[in-house]
Amino acid sequence: MAPRRSKGAGAFPKAVETPVPARPDPDALYAALDLGTNSCRMLIAQPNGSGFHVVDSFSKSVQLGTGLERTGRLSRSSMSRTIQALRICQQKLKRNKVRRMRLVTTEACRRAKNARDFIRQVKRETGLTLEIIQPEEEARLAVISCAPLVSTKTEQLLVVDIGGGSTELVWIDISSVPRRDRPSAIMRLHAGFHPPESPFPAAKVVDWISVPLGVATLRDQFNDVDDDAARFALMSWFFEEHLADFAPYKDEQAREGFQIVGTSGTVTTVAASHLGLKRYDRTKVDGLRMTSDQIDKVIRGYLDLGPQGRRSDPRIGEDRQALIMSGAAILQALLRCWPTDRLSVADRGLREGLLYAQMSADGVLEDGPF
Repeated sequence: MAPRRSKGAGAFPKAVETPVPARPDPDALYAALDLGTNSCRMLIAQPNGSGFHVVDSFSKSVQLGTGLERTGRLSRSSMSRTIQALRICQQKLKRNKVRRMRLVTTEACRRAKNARDFIRQVKRETGLTLEIIQPEEEARLAVISCAPLVSTKTEQLLVVDIGGGSTELVWIDISSVPRRDRPSAIMRLHAGFHPPESPFPAAKVVDWISVPLGVATLRDQFNDVDDDAARFALMSWFFEEHLADFAPYKDEQAREGFQIVGTSGTVTTVAASHLGLKRYDRTKVDGLRMTSDQIDKVIRGYLDLGPQGRRSDPRIGEDRQALIMSGAAILQALLRCWPTDRLSVADRGLREGLLYAQMSADGVLEDGPF
């Protein structure tokens, strides 16, 4: 028996208009959380013109990746420390009534066998949903956060993000982009390193690499070497060996029109030491340009201080004294490969990139960078 045909079947349906999504409140707050191998850092910000104004922030060394090199797992103590920090973040998000957020985690959770269990535990105990992002997105977000620091004279750009568990390097060719458009062209890489055809001048990503060595993982590789200077030299050469597959490593680069932008606690600490700051001041550090000779002088000073001297240095401190040398080893390897007098210091990175990307997608940035 044929199924019954409902009354009016076959008639043209009424046109249904899809409602236009409501434009987000320009006063709404956004959050970005970066849980790395060593640190848990969060920003809460409000759109402001073509950028944003930071309303609240959080940063703590949680050492989530402690022991990961040896066991392949996140330890109970490191997970417990991290969850305590995330509870504080959750309280800040709730207090500020934040609804738009991205809470991401990187290398430690990419590698740990029990990462999914940890993420479920975080959800259960704090209500926060962590998202593991892949190396390309991590590198991309770091790049767009640094775009405002790129000189209009730059034609070849190397952006370096030294993390706790990995180091991302992105080589960008902007020589065919009109000078005034170069920072904007880099910002547009938020859509991907190989975006579709666009009417706008395009920045070309020549190559990028995620080296699974950051300040914490590189330190752990050479924990058994007692001599401070020997350990530093070994770490630097070991890191350089991991650059062999990075295309621009093979070719000598012209100094003219070449710029490195470095984003990490290592780079900002070296900058603060160079400036002789007694107390860290972001306004003096972010955007500072340092020469290879200036950076080498700071690193030699760290070696002369030794572990005890670094602990008592107010710019380094107890928590970072071992990490600063593995970070400095990475930085020295980069400057050995690409000697330049145009290294720009960026006190910005993944969190800022996350905020820019969210705000851009919502259309709340005036004359937005993307």
